[in-house]
Amino acid sequence: MFDFLSDYDILGAFWTTVQLALLSAVGSLIWGTLLAAMRVGPVPLMRGFGTAYVNIVRNIPLTVIILFASLGLYQTLNISLGADRSETINFRLAVLGLIVYTSAFVCEALRSGINTVPVGQAEAARAIGLSFSQVLRLVVLPQAFRSAVGPLTNVLIALTKNTTVAAAIGVAEAALLMKEMVENEAQLLLISAIFAFGFVVLTLPTGLILGWVGKKVAVKR
Repeated sequence: MFDFLSDYDILGAFWTTVQLALLSAVGSLIWGTLLAAMRVGPVPLMRGFGTAYVNIVRNIPLTVIILFASLGLYQTLNISLGADRSETINFRLAVLGLIVYTSAFVCEALRSGINTVPVGQAEAARAIGLSFSQVLRLVVLPQAFRSAVGPLTNVLIALTKNTTVAAAIGVAEAALLMKEMVENEAQLLLISAIFAFGFVVLTLPTGLILGWVGKKVAVKR
């Protein structure tokens, strides 16, 4: 019943999924933090850019963004992100698309954390001569991250599941292998159960661990 599984590299496909999720998570956290800083910043142009970016990107399907990265950036504009093999190019384009999309949700999760920081703390920091960037970096963001662990965990779990969209441009992750196996084997229920279990293994411990971390680091008010 399970003999056909040896013909497919299931662990390799899930390892690609993990790489997609981790690299996209790091990039999304960096870009999302910058967007959150723009949205609460004192410069109207930057606030407008951050607001427009979040509102536009959140309402574009991820599949459209991923396909644009492949068809628009690579095939039309010949942007290969420094790679020369098609597999590597598609992988990097998928990471870029996931970062562009997920960072909008990271931004909103962080902004909700920023809103939990008492205004008086920022005013006190400015009163002793700290600049806006120093107030944000030293006072506001550390507390915002602690308050936003829960929402950020949900974003990370959603990102892990969203990596399946990378199959649309041929990235050899779990969803693409599942599609190939379903087409080649008459074991639809078994194959679906295997890949569903694989994603549960990836996401459930993440939620439990980060949920525990969120409770430990939560700001007591």
